[in-house]
Amino acid sequence: MPSVTPFFADFHRRLFGKAPLAGLQELLRSSPQSPSISHYQELFGKLVPQELLAPQERGANSRQRIFSSSVTFWSFLGQVLEPGSSCRDALRQLNAWWQWHFPNQAVPSHDTSAYCQARARLAESTLQALCDRLAHQLEQQVGEDQLWLGRRVKIIDGTSVSMPDTAANQRLWPQSSAQKPGCGFPLLKLVGLFSLQSGALLDLTIAQHRHHDAQLARQLWPRLQAADIILADRGFCSFGDLAQLQVGAIDAVMRLHQARKTDFRRGKRLGDNDRLVVWNKPLQPTPGLTKEDLKALPDSLQLRLVRYRIEIPGCRSQEVILVTTLLDAQHFNAQRLAELYFRRWGVELHFRQIKILLGMDVLRCMSPAMVRKELLMHLVAYNLIRALMQRASLIYHVPLGRLSFKGTLDSLHHFADAVHAAHAKPSRQRQLFDALLLTIAADQVPLRPKRSEPRAKKRRPKNYHLLTKPRHSMVLSQHRSRHRAKP
Repeated sequence: MPSVTPFFADFHRRLFGKAPLAGLQELLRSSPQSPSISHYQELFGKLVPQELLAPQERGANSRQRIFSSSVTFWSFLGQVLEPGSSCRDALRQLNAWWQWHFPNQAVPSHDTSAYCQARARLAESTLQALCDRLAHQLEQQVGEDQLWLGRRVKIIDGTSVSMPDTAANQRLWPQSSAQKPGCGFPLLKLVGLFSLQSGALLDLTIAQHRHHDAQLARQLWPRLQAADIILADRGFCSFGDLAQLQVGAIDAVMRLHQARKTDFRRGKRLGDNDRLVVWNKPLQPTPGLTKEDLKALPDSLQLRLVRYRIEIPGCRSQEVILVTTLLDAQHFNAQRLAELYFRRWGVELHFRQIKILLGMDVLRCMSPAMVRKELLMHLVAYNLIRALMQRASLIYHVPLGRLSFKGTLDSLHHFADAVHAAHAKPSRQRQLFDALLLTIAADQVPLRPKRSEPRAKKRRPKNYHLLTKPRHSMVLSQHRSRHRAKP
């Protein structure tokens, strides 16, 4: 483990012993003593490089403003970490902070317009750079014991989110064609790349819902490194993608696409339900793959097919066929591949944590530019919480996969105020940091690998009418049970 950690500087003493007194005094002298606008700034300030939020020499964020880049960023982050927090709520927090620390100066306006304009001035490139920095820090802390047979594994999957029904959002990300105009919301499809080891969201790409997940995934292949293993479901399994990954020395473990027929009587036998086969290049380009791209691919690929059965009650799939470029059947045996693909389900939980617990399922910004920034802020918030979980896992030697994301978020909400109140007492802050990490480490989820969790709701929705016309022309009957339209 390196002697310096990019995470909280106060934890260095706990990991590597007590620092010399002179070094500790130098650390305290170099720490920012200015009051924090957000209680989350006290916890995550060391993870967010201040130079990224510093005033610019020229341009939008060069003037001295109340809503500086730093103030706006931490207020925006607080809204994401506390789903349901409006711009008005964030402004009230700023007003209270301002009157406490600057009682003799004029109070900022209660109109949210200035704060909304400040959020719009936050550079998208700055937020993207911060996302990349956090993802890199999380990956740097991954130990050799967390790797899968000495290899790093990345998981890719797609999902969709909705947003306010504005004309600008509808033009760029139109609603589903199955809905009548004025009765739906803009839909945004996104594909995320996660780390299996740290759970970090490494990158995200977006497009309108008509684009296939595999087309968006190709924009993320450059983020992979040689010797990485990509883990994906059947929607990403194609000759073109497997060939492109193999060119970059990247291996893949995917479920076989349902449209591709296979015969386990053909090919070289490597074991029971384990075959070495050859796929030939398709004659026509697939969607998202041009003729030039197809021509550059090899004429054939040598791949491996592994078939196994799932005996878990309630599981939708009873038989799974995997296709992989890991051809060494001795080192990467069929049982290990099946266990690895079973862990792919973790990406569904990651998306659930971001969409439900952090509120990304329904975005709230009115313009496409702000929607993109809101997505990046959710990525930042998610990785910051992952940093807390990773630090608790390293210090208290708890498996990272057993820590509760919801429990960490709850602990963060309650401890952040206490840590912020102890701003002037570094020793007390260290005690609170340790108590926070101990609370996170102690909140472990039960180990239930074969639990049946069907995708179904038990609680029935309210018996309201569905909006089948634009709101201004919709006329409802007097009783909910009567759905006949009026003549």
